[in-house]
Amino acid sequence: MGQILAIDYGKARCGIAATDDMQIIASGLETVQTSLIIDFLTKYFGENRVDEVVIGLPIDLKGNISEVETDILKFIEVFQKEFPMIKVHRFDERFTSKMASFFISQSGKNKKKRQEKGLIDKVSATIILQNFLEQRTR
Repeated sequence: MGQILAIDYGKARCGIAATDDMQIIASGLETVQTSLIIDFLTKYFGENRVDEVVIGLPIDLKGNISEVETDILKFIEVFQKEFPMIKVHRFDERFTSKMASFFISQSGKNKKKRQEKGLIDKVSATIILQNFLEQRTR
């Protein structure tokens, strides 16, 4: 059994989280510039067995798809050409950034660290992945 990877895709940065090989625990992995995401994934997949990828589905409070979805769909198209053996899932990412900011603030990090967008992206990816895992086991 391989890992499941989550991507919190953004125009500038992507937060990345991964499970352990037993697919039980989600952990923040990295924040990568969006322009470098395919290179990062190529290297990561070469060093780790990854069975599935979960990509956040950006839905606003009214249930509308965010404008970044156009970019995400283009990314998924490239991803599936580059990595056809890896199954792609989409998962609602509503509130993950707010939850990530809250969890970071509760962790005792200083204000500068709490406002670091890369950390928020990585924690958001972890929340997406953990929620995906929990839904799968229901």
